[in-house]
Amino acid sequence: MNVYPFIEAEKQGSHNVRRACELLQVSRSAYYAHRAAGLSRRAVRDAELSVKIIEIHDDSKSTYGSPRVHRELLEQGERCSRKRVVRLMRAADRYGRVPRRWKKTTVADPAAARRPDLIGRAFGIDPAQPAPLDTRWCGDITYIQTWQGWLYLATVIDLASRRVVGWAVADHLRTDLVADALTDAVNRRRPGPGVVFHSDRGCQYTSTQYANLARDLGVVLSVGRRGQCWDNAVAESFFATLKTELIHRRPWPTHKAAASAIFDYIEGWYNTRRRHSTLGYLSPTTYETIITTTQQVA
Repeated sequence: MNVYPFIEAEKQGSHNVRRACELLQVSRSAYYAHRAAGLSRRAVRDAELSVKIIEIHDDSKSTYGSPRVHRELLEQGERCSRKRVVRLMRAADRYGRVPRRWKKTTVADPAAARRPDLIGRAFGIDPAQPAPLDTRWCGDITYIQTWQGWLYLATVIDLASRRVVGWAVADHLRTDLVADALTDAVNRRRPGPGVVFHSDRGCQYTSTQYANLARDLGVVLSVGRRGQCWDNAVAESFFATLKTELIHRRPWPTHKAAASAIFDYIEGWYNTRRRHSTLGYLSPTTYETIITTTQQVA
């Protein structure tokens, strides 16, 4: 039985080739190969690229939009325009995940000691002159809803590579949460004395306990201005990406399930494989390897 006309009909009706192929137990690559038979050279090329685009999109857990898919195709030796990728993704009903708007979650301590802003929104990365690793970090806390109640995630991110170098989760918002994340980063990276850690003015980050820990670890604390989320934009951006690509896509019955998924996302995807637009569409791990090698040669 020729099932391809049924797939075509489903495509015209709901624009969902993937679902039609699953129902009829036909691989999407076979479907696109069938469509290409007897067509023009351009149509055949579109079919070949569509198969690769679907594979890349699936591998990203349906999170990549056209810029990252296009870059992945280039890395695989496939030469095509960005507009062509956009067109083929739309035809295959494939789209990237778009972050929601940020929501302010910081609870500032009005009696906290004053600390300087040592970063001043200087978050830019220049691939031609990469900054040294482990000299400037930033971090923040975010809230994750589960059926067992809120789970809280604290992070430490290297501003030079956008890599999450330390993190911690807990079912509370005590200072121990951010202290564990900073300790994790120091234990992993072993930075030299004087590494700057930048945060907002949340009460955990401005507490005496945190200041004492930072001093003992050789970390210099920096804070943004009150009520200015853009002063910690890198940390906020990571949370927006995490929630768009992982947290908001399914319910989380338990803290353990959410924590396990966060571990897989950070260590198995974001740091090591996810292409970051600020890094020229390299992953943080790849970018660090390149700049470390370059600096050693120099």
